[in-house]
Amino acid sequence: MIGRVALAVGGALFSALVLAAAPEGLAPAALDAPGAVRDSQAAIGRQIGEHRLLDRQGREVRLADYLGKPLLVSFIYTGCFQVCPTTTQSLAQAVDKLAQDFGADKFGVISIGFNQPFDSPAAMRAFAAQMRIDARNWEFLSPPGATVDALTRDFGFRYVATPAGFDHVLMVSVLDPSGRIFAQVYGDQLSRDKLGEPVRLLLRDAPMPAGLPVTALIERVRILCTVYDPNTGKYRYNYGLILEIAGGVTFALAMLWFYANEWWNRRRLRRGRARRGDQRAAKPPLVERSADA
Repeated sequence: MIGRVALAVGGALFSALVLAAAPEGLAPAALDAPGAVRDSQAAIGRQIGEHRLLDRQGREVRLADYLGKPLLVSFIYTGCFQVCPTTTQSLAQAVDKLAQDFGADKFGVISIGFNQPFDSPAAMRAFAAQMRIDARNWEFLSPPGATVDALTRDFGFRYVATPAGFDHVLMVSVLDPSGRIFAQVYGDQLSRDKLGEPVRLLLRDAPMPAGLPVTALIERVRILCTVYDPNTGKYRYNYGLILEIAGGVTFALAMLWFYANEWWNRRRLRRGRARRGDQRAAKPPLVERSADA
């Protein structure tokens, strides 16, 4: 058991070290952050096409099946171990509050796994269970691999693979009841106010007010897993994230050492007691009695 745990922890440590040691120029196709934000903003007002996906049970559904009311759409990949779960939890907290404000039946939420074929219905089901999300107005969907590009392009969602996972813009697209993108909400901390404003306007059939200019958004949008530095125009690895990984691995190794040491000490103590018991049993009596006694 300890050997298996050590192997798993060692693998995680190796991954963290590989990530930390990767040079800045290693990413073969770093995400164009300004272009990614512009693409997402250009998608506002776009009518989303007819897309077919699979739900968590593997049943084919249409994106249109979830329309008829405001719809919040997020793109995730289940292999993300920190930011996607954190962002999804933040979204879940905001959704719970919006359900209190408007009613859960007044809007819908879908999370789409874009890393195919790995974000399968089973993977999305496991991710939802891990996040403890069972809201009746929230579904987790898997698109066929051949349609991912068309689907993400429709939403203005751009991503690239990196040695650390994927770089992409953290955003939630808000669709109106007809399937037109009404707003893009950015960030990994999604509050009731940030998401509630476009939903409230849609429920009132009011237009979305003008937001920040694209140039201002570019400076505020967080990119994963590398960080875009607008001062240098280059990407650098998010060493804060790497340090968090290393800290977690160090803690796991420390706990592993502690339990292994405790197990070894207890085993040595049991052996010592058993040895002393054997010695006492083999020791001759102090008084020798005769056979006639």
